[in-house]
Amino acid sequence: QVQLVESGGGLVQAGGSLRLSCAASGRPLRSFAMGWFRQAPGKEREFVAAISWVYASTYYADSVKGRFAISRDDAKNTLYLQMNSLKPEDTAVYYCAADYESPGSVISNPDDYDYWGQGTQVTVSS
Repeated sequence: QVQLVESGGGLVQAGGSLRLSCAASGRPLRSFAMGWFRQAPGKEREFVAAISWVYASTYYADSVKGRFAISRDDAKNTLYLQMNSLKPEDTAVYYCAADYESPGSVISNPDDYDYWGQGTQVTVSS
């Protein structure tokens, strides 16, 4: 079992930046592939970024490529999402997720993830 807690969301103007954190407890994150997803009101959950814990490979949705960066801190057992040049369409609840079965993979399918955090709200004003 692993527990995930997101933080760092908030209200920011378009063009601004935020850094989301996902703190894990229960097991070391090096055992998992990790990802960030988001869900806007009335929309399905959407893949944002993923990182392979074993190889630190990363993968991004086209909509955030070049603006967002996923990273990890093994010592703090924490996953991050640095979000720059934010746009109003980035407004959503952001979730981190962990997959135990494939720590060497980057995974964009939410159905493949085993554990989820409670989410943190990001609102970008125009």
